[in-house]
Amino acid sequence: MTIFNKSLFLEKKEKNKKRKNSMLKTVSADTYDCCRELNRAFGLQGGHDGRRLPKGGVLLRTTLHCAGRGLRHDFRRIENQKEYPQNVEFPPIQPKKKKKPYPVPLKKIQRDARENKRLAELGIEKPLEPPKNGLIVQDLVPVAHEVLDAWKSLIKGLSQLLHVVPAHACCECTEIHVAQTGHQIQDCEGSSSMKRRSLHSWIKASINDILVPIESYHMYDPFGRRIKHETRFDYDRIPAVVELCIQAGVELPDYPSRRRTKPIRMIGKKVIDIGGFAEEPKKQCNLSSPSSMFDLDTHGAMTRFPPPSESDIPNIAQETMTAYETVGKGVRELMRKYTVKACGYCSEVHVGPWGHNAKLCGEFKHQWRDGKHGWQDATVEEVFPPNYVWHVRDPKGPPLRGQLKRFYGKAPAIVEVCMQAGAQVPRKYIPMMRLDIIVPEGEEARLVA
Repeated sequence: MTIFNKSLFLEKKEKNKKRKNSMLKTVSADTYDCCRELNRAFGLQGGHDGRRLPKGGVLLRTTLHCAGRGLRHDFRRIENQKEYPQNVEFPPIQPKKKKKPYPVPLKKIQRDARENKRLAELGIEKPLEPPKNGLIVQDLVPVAHEVLDAWKSLIKGLSQLLHVVPAHACCECTEIHVAQTGHQIQDCEGSSSMKRRSLHSWIKASINDILVPIESYHMYDPFGRRIKHETRFDYDRIPAVVELCIQAGVELPDYPSRRRTKPIRMIGKKVIDIGGFAEEPKKQCNLSSPSSMFDLDTHGAMTRFPPPSESDIPNIAQETMTAYETVGKGVRELMRKYTVKACGYCSEVHVGPWGHNAKLCGEFKHQWRDGKHGWQDATVEEVFPPNYVWHVRDPKGPPLRGQLKRFYGKAPAIVEVCMQAGAQVPRKYIPMMRLDIIVPEGEEARLVA
């Protein structure tokens, strides 16, 4: 029978307490807060326990990292790692038999809806700021002009580069490959892919395969009458980027837009003052002067621009890369203010505060919606899709193999075309291209595959 010795137990407890306190040091609360913020900023794992002393001191472990002279260099290194990681995963492919996720959290949508409903019940007008009230944002007008000019340069440069850079498209699916020959990766999802063991059937790619045409209805008054299914042919279809620039302040003679001087007024979802409906001015057919949409559309762009000379190819490639970056940056900036809607099931996009009522959706469960689109807020990738393709390090080398696809990287199709033409690739695309991964060759490739 073991006899409990209270004095021996208290003595051991006191020794353990002294040993634990020797591993801790007391600092002031201000020093603790400063070091904690530094550790959080630098991502360092400094252990601590949050016990406070009676006089305001805090007990910290000796492994707590403190500020020093060399932290400035470490901060830059860590920030660069966060901004440009070594490798990133490929963007996920959304399943066709499922609705797209909301770009805005559902909780925020429900919270805003409850707030609008509460204001409507009280009879209070909904506070609207430009451009939600129909007025244009004057600060974004130069951005819209810059995006439109870059869009013209992008179409022109890409059309010229496709004369000298070989690009292939699958005639059964949407796969694109930029190289001398098509790849041998078995991921075709076409109707007759089973006969070809999921291998692609390659043909020569066009500019619409590289620069995916996302079109939208042009409306003279985006806040006016909605487009119905019966009246959909009364409206022109133009690129969504061009329609976004028109609503942001760009004036095109062939596609006029209503410029309000007084804001609209809304209570909840009901518009109480829209300034009256305005009829769109009729177009004047003038065959002598070229249309303003001639340089803004990809239709027939390959025939309009001849092949460039060999000495001009690097400069054209770099200008096209710059134009691609300008369009992407400008569209992102415009979409922070101007509303763009996208269907949650198909690729339809509408630039305006509300979506149209044309029954053209044929994707998942369209019978339940009578062909109507499931509108939600659009993302930049839906208006200006990157269209990722496999990155080829040696365009004239052997074709890519499906057994080694985990060693390959990806890049936007326009970036891949410009890079093979001699342009310098921006750093943000390098992590997805996986340039630091060595692709196995010879006997090593056979063993890995």
